[in-house]
Amino acid sequence: MRLKTADPPYESAEIGTPRDYTSDLYRVYFELPDPSGIAGKIIADFVGSERATSIVALSHGYEVELPIQCVPDIVRLLSAENIAVYQVVRYAKTNGVWA
Repeated sequence: MRLKTADPPYESAEIGTPRDYTSDLYRVYFELPDPSGIAGKIIADFVGSERATSIVALSHGYEVELPIQCVPDIVRLLSAENIAVYQVVRYAKTNGVWA
């Protein structure tokens, strides 16, 4: 089994942190209210139509696969629409890359 390395290479202590500028993907949960579907559309527009198909809508938010550096951008977009973000949880790193 060949292990995937970060692209570009980074110190292992930086992977999965705010200093992780790799194209590596993580499963991320955004906990927020979305009665009108605006938040889901904002997230889908951000990740693009191809990746939007893998967004998982949950009862209190969304799970999406993206690079860790995109999290603040999505929170900023949601906040600009006055959508309260109650929690952001980074799950496990996946095998995908942001291209």
